[in-house]
Amino acid sequence: MPLTTMPQVPRQLALALDHAESFSREDFLNAPCNAAALTLIERWPDWTGPALLLLGPEGSGKSHLAGIWGANSGARFLAARALAPALVPPALATGALVIEDLAPGQFDERALFHLLNLAREEHAFVLLTARSAPAGWQLAIVDLASRLKALPVAALTAPDDALLRAVLVKLFADRQLAVDESLVGYLAKRIERSLAAARKTVAVLDQEAMRQKRPLTRALAAEMLR
Repeated sequence: MPLTTMPQVPRQLALALDHAESFSREDFLNAPCNAAALTLIERWPDWTGPALLLLGPEGSGKSHLAGIWGANSGARFLAARALAPALVPPALATGALVIEDLAPGQFDERALFHLLNLAREEHAFVLLTARSAPAGWQLAIVDLASRLKALPVAALTAPDDALLRAVLVKLFADRQLAVDESLVGYLAKRIERSLAAARKTVAVLDQEAMRQKRPLTRALAAEMLR
């Protein structure tokens, strides 16, 4: 059936759809927990070497910072698990590459070693994102382990109260939802102090409000957080 003739999707099915978040520099919320990382990202191309490791927990803002750097550098993006030796030269074709979600046992070591070497030879730049530091990884290629441990690190930590509140407001706004400050304050004091928890909470509240056909209020949040 052509897309133009498909029947309208019932509103309830909208719950399964992703809501776009802006990853522009203007929408990045600067705070003490991410200021040092932002400074390193914006210092490009004046880095100390061809590669930088962006380190932080899930939902800490790594993708947003990678998006900012990608927009400035013209970088391509590649998931670490998709990296393969044959992909290395074309991946570096623009002179800049983001490797996302690097995790032990979930990437091709030979490909990454080749990538870091080629980047140095061709004066290209690589930004890698990871949740844990490579120093604790067990790698088969000793030289790769040494190379990763020696990378400069831009670290992100857990958000403070002010940033968590600001992120909640932004996440609601991304869904075109205007909420009361009392709701934001209530959530900020009760959810896990992480951007991943904030994102999940906003999604669940939005879905539940639509399901119950109720406004987003502190009372609804209280019911959902019990």
